[in-house]
Amino acid sequence: MPFINVKTNISVPKDKEIAVKAAIGEAITVIPGKSESWLMVGIEPEHILYFKGDDSPAAMVDVSIFGKADPTAFNALTGMLCDILSEQLAIQPSRIYVKYSATPDWGWNGSNF
Repeated sequence: MPFINVKTNISVPKDKEIAVKAAIGEAITVIPGKSESWLMVGIEPEHILYFKGDDSPAAMVDVSIFGKADPTAFNALTGMLCDILSEQLAIQPSRIYVKYSATPDWGWNGSNF
């Protein structure tokens, strides 16, 4: 039950939105037990973001997962997410933050797992 939310200060055309979503769907499998079949992706374009004092293209990625994951899996996913946003949206990896949250409580369909 992962949720990956991408906030960026640039516009994201529909074709790029779909490409980012698809690539994130593949990348999530680097975390054992996670797959696109339970993945929710949010993409928030034209978000107000300043990084290092300016509004050059940047992104804040928030990754939330149910349960735990090994830090090496998180490290691999960070690299993949930076590659995806660099390739698809021309955002330099040095202007991307990725934040991870793991929780033992996750609700779906009217109850919790």
